[in-house]
Amino acid sequence: MATLRLKDVRKSYGNAHVIKGVDLEIDDGEFTVFVGPSGCGKSTLLRMISGLEDITSGTLEIDGQVVNDLPPKERGIAMVFQSYAIFPHMTVRENVAFGLTIAGASKAEKEEKVAEAARILQMEHLLDRRPSQLSGGQRQRVAIGRAIVRKPKVFLFDEPLSNLDAALRMDMRMEIGKLHEQLDATMVYVTHDQVEAMTLADKIVVLKDGLVMQVGSPMELYHAPANLFVAGFLGAPSMNFVTVDVQSRDAAQAQVSNAALEPIAVAHKGRIAGEGKAVLGIRPQHVRAAQPGQGMLHGQVMLTERLGAETVVDLKLKDGSKFIATFAEDRVFEPGESVDLTFDPAQAHLFAPEDTTSAPH
Repeated sequence: MATLRLKDVRKSYGNAHVIKGVDLEIDDGEFTVFVGPSGCGKSTLLRMISGLEDITSGTLEIDGQVVNDLPPKERGIAMVFQSYAIFPHMTVRENVAFGLTIAGASKAEKEEKVAEAARILQMEHLLDRRPSQLSGGQRQRVAIGRAIVRKPKVFLFDEPLSNLDAALRMDMRMEIGKLHEQLDATMVYVTHDQVEAMTLADKIVVLKDGLVMQVGSPMELYHAPANLFVAGFLGAPSMNFVTVDVQSRDAAQAQVSNAALEPIAVAHKGRIAGEGKAVLGIRPQHVRAAQPGQGMLHGQVMLTERLGAETVVDLKLKDGSKFIATFAEDRVFEPGESVDLTFDPAQAHLFAPEDTTSAPH
């Protein structure tokens, strides 16, 4: 397999700057996921790695070799797209072997590699079918099989599950995870789906407006988001943000409160400079119901979603802000009911109000 290194990589279309200086290292055998909202540059960055887009400036190395000027076929990569891009007039066997056929591989080599890919993807029984006889998930397996037979240094996936329904996405997500374990391959995967990112990645790269917001393991980003953007992007439902007043601050903690929040001490991690306004982040799963009058947060029930295994409650806090609470059991709340909540301040996050665009590494 291979390592990848991007050094101050940039992409511009005239005066439009799409990728604004990305520095990134991807280790051999690592599953790295680019995640971010639509238009953040994640697919453009992937296409630059593949050679389908030119690099305006900066360098891209694969296994220590600068490949900026190499065509895609010489970079040792294989790409799986959102669209399956398989030929309807060919059988599965012929589709999987297509790249080998173009490369002039022998019949024996093609049979061996197609059989191996079919075994890995558990689609031996599909080899003589045509795409019209396959489900969406099976067609995506064919596209992945076509990548496997090329024995690439790096697999690139550009939102490969977006065209599948929810159940198939979950199945294929598990299949891709198993594939990574079997091949121990270097994989770079683009998605807007944070569940895919959290479940598949060894390393997540969060992008916003062509900049890297944070790089780390899924749990690092979940438990220690670098800024408000990352905090709000990862996690479902999204992290709650409550504007608070900073009453005092020492080297480690800040005392904060507002009309809906009792005074509490929260670690500030150097993100706020002194007294004034700050933003307190609390994940919906980290709150618990408290006895009336004994909570840290006070609000009123607006809407309840009873999902069986959990209950999601939409609250309006006393300061007028919206707040989501998730309880890991079936609970009954009435609209308009007053609710007191408590949480562990050690699980809360404190940000400066403008802390949205820092890009630590």
